[in-house]
Amino acid sequence: MDENSIAWKTAERVHEEGGSFVLTNAPIAMRMGTINQLAEKTGATIIPADATSIEDLEKLVSESVEVLGGKLDFVLHSIGMSVNVRKGRSYTDQKYDWTAKGWDVSAGSFHKVMQVLYKHDAMNEWGSIVALSYMAAQRVFPDYNDMADNKAFLESIARSFGYFFGRDKNVRVNTISQSPTPTTAGKGVKGFDGFISYAEKMSPLGNASALDCANYTLSLFSDLTRKVTLQNLFHDGGFSNMGVSDAVMQAFEEQQNT
Repeated sequence: MDENSIAWKTAERVHEEGGSFVLTNAPIAMRMGTINQLAEKTGATIIPADATSIEDLEKLVSESVEVLGGKLDFVLHSIGMSVNVRKGRSYTDQKYDWTAKGWDVSAGSFHKVMQVLYKHDAMNEWGSIVALSYMAAQRVFPDYNDMADNKAFLESIARSFGYFFGRDKNVRVNTISQSPTPTTAGKGVKGFDGFISYAEKMSPLGNASALDCANYTLSLFSDLTRKVTLQNLFHDGGFSNMGVSDAVMQAFEEQQNT
């Protein structure tokens, strides 16, 4: 996590609106990141945790409740990783132990987080849980590789666990399908710069930035969206409903004429 990440921007915006929260990241990631700067800026406590470890998550939830003085109003899951992408393995040549690690970090961790929250009754009534997704969960983006499967799994978990959280706890669970965003994770995808340019031309409102996504996340944390749950919400400047745009056609025609 760094200053370009959606989680970072969301933390800053929550702080600006007067909210209190804890920050967490995997211990190894904390050594490489700048999370201490964010904690200092927002007055947040850092609680290291491996999101794939139930033991770590139970410690994270119990300490968060203690630090914040009560149950939680909101949780943001902003985790995604593919070893296959990092190592340059194509979708048709996956190394399956890497694949399993990717879905555990990117999607399985979301189920684990919610299971711990649910069993510990750690969410306030009408609280909100949000995870970040991407449209490759529904459509083919070849270089997104097995991350597309991870995001599809993530969205399914949100719907399935969201039912139980809504029925039993009056807690909302949603995913945000965000525009391609120049975060550290996004830049690791092959051809990312070209695709972000394409999405910008395709989207009537242009790509949504990390700050735009943070603002949208805050709306889902708020009481103004108390009846929104089990949804995958596209936050992409209209890209998800486009077939083609004038700008894309113009760029294609110009290329054809050169």
